[in-house]
Parts: sequence; structure tokens; C-alpha cells
Amino acid sequence: MPEICPVCGLPKSICVCKTISREQQRIKVKLETRKWGRPVTIIEGLDGDKNELEQLARKLKALCASGGTVKNGIILLQGDHREKVKEVLLSMGHSEENIEVV
Repeated sequence: MPEICPVCGLPKSICVCKTISREQQRIKVKLETRKWGRPVTIIEGLDGDKNELEQLARKLKALCASGGTVKNGIILLQGDHREKVKEVLLSMGHSEENIEVV
């Protein structure tokens, strides 16, 4: 007997909870300048546990060839990588109208 998802009630093999939650997320990608004028790309509004955010941060850091971290549910990347981050989020299945680039 397959495992049943407690949220949607479907078998876990065809569960749609992650897809639905991904479509409802309002993601904000913005640029801030920190100490000594260094640019930092900030990605906020992503739902998920700490491990999922760390995996996404690891993927973004590798694609952008920069350093970064995850703090309090926010991903910080060194440098201005707003467009690359948007492309990666779109390829992951997030909708374009839910991604705000500032």
C-alpha cells in the first residue's frame, strides 16, 4: 500500500502539494549594497525547510560562481546576480508573475 500524503490525501508518488505551494510563493529578488559598497543579491519568500534552501543556495552559488549563505529563510549571494537567479527559479517551475526582481 503506497504512502498517503497527509496534506492532499493523494499517494506520495503523485502528490501535488509541492507544485501548488511553488505556484503560490511570492519571491522577491533584490540587490542591496553592504559595507564598503559591496553588492549582495537577496532572495526572500521561498518556502521550504532549511535543507531545501541550502541545496538551492548551493546550486545558485555554483551557477553564479560566488559565495553566499542562508540566514533566517533568506538566501544571500555575493554580487549582483538578479537575472541569473530569476532564470534558475523559472527553470525550477516558479511562475514569472510571482518573481519580483527589484
